Amino acid sequence: MSTQAPGRAAVLAGLGASLPVKVLDNHEITSRLDTSDEWIRTRTGIAERRVSGPGESTVDLAVAAGRRALASAGLAGSEAVDAVVLATSTADQLCPASAPQVASRLGLDGVAAFDLNAVCSGFVYALATGGGLIAGGVARRVLVIGADTFTSLVDPEDRTTVPIFGDGAGAVVLRAGLPDEPGAFGPFDLHSEGELAELLWVEAGGSKHRNSADPRDHYLVMQGTAVFRHACARMAESSRAVLEQAGWMVGDVDRFVGHQANIRILQSTAKQLGLPVDAVVANIQRVGNTSAASIPLALADACADGTLESGHRVLLSAFGAGLTWGSTLLRWPDVVPG
Repeated sequence: MSTQAPGRAAVLAGLGASLPVKVLDNHEITSRLDTSDEWIRTRTGIAERRVSGPGESTVDLAVAAGRRALASAGLAGSEAVDAVVLATSTADQLCPASAPQVASRLGLDGVAAFDLNAVCSGFVYALATGGGLIAGGVARRVLVIGADTFTSLVDPEDRTTVPIFGDGAGAVVLRAGLPDEPGAFGPFDLHSEGELAELLWVEAGGSKHRNSADPRDHYLVMQGTAVFRHACARMAESSRAVLEQAGWMVGDVDRFVGHQANIRILQSTAKQLGLPVDAVVANIQRVGNTSAASIPLALADACADGTLESGHRVLLSAFGAGLTWGSTLLRWPDVVPG
């Protein structure tokens, strides 16, 4: 699905991020699993990641990131936003959704609040959803959060997934604006392919397989080679689609912010698109794959260190379990992370 919303657009007005306190570096992993620091770095690009400890849940991280995004936008009070969209696949409970708890803890009682689960593509899907609420006149401002504690789904004895995933949250405030102003998101390109769900999934815990005698059924299973191939191809295809809709040439793109799954996926996708290496924004080396949080965390880091500058033309693209994938773009506004 590709869309370009007419009239009203969702404009980036605030940006925030939150990471757990605990740092898990490669050396700690290699001390207990059959792998090496060199293998992890060369295969994934990751040197360390953050891991939630006791008292650090998805809601906790989402609240912290959301509070910083609201501060970045200069907003406070119960009417700061009209809706909260939380992209996550690791909600604090199966029921109810976590977004209402996030909204309540932020003092946003009474606003619309709901979870969205598109796994690693969740933030892009949530941006499109928030944009739809604004374009439809349902909301003036929307807080969009990507938050995951994906390490809770990883088998601690699996040397292929343990090095990859980390925990974190990133958030943006969207406000109603015009499609041609800095910070306006769009067009969007969103897709899925459910027949390939088993390439990256957790079998047990849902209504179909509620419980399993084998604890491994409650952990993430990933077919890495196939996921790599699909991720590169789908992100490149989707990126081309939004560029064409926007009337941008590849050479117009100043920064490419892809889902931080693997440095080789980012580089391969950029190469397929014909983007130079220095256009690729990457913070995976210090945070790992944070699922729905990865793009907003990368945006916050790049904005803070000057990699992203006002006026830059920015392409966003993500791929995740489901399978799901999607892309959007914007001209970077004058924003300071909270």
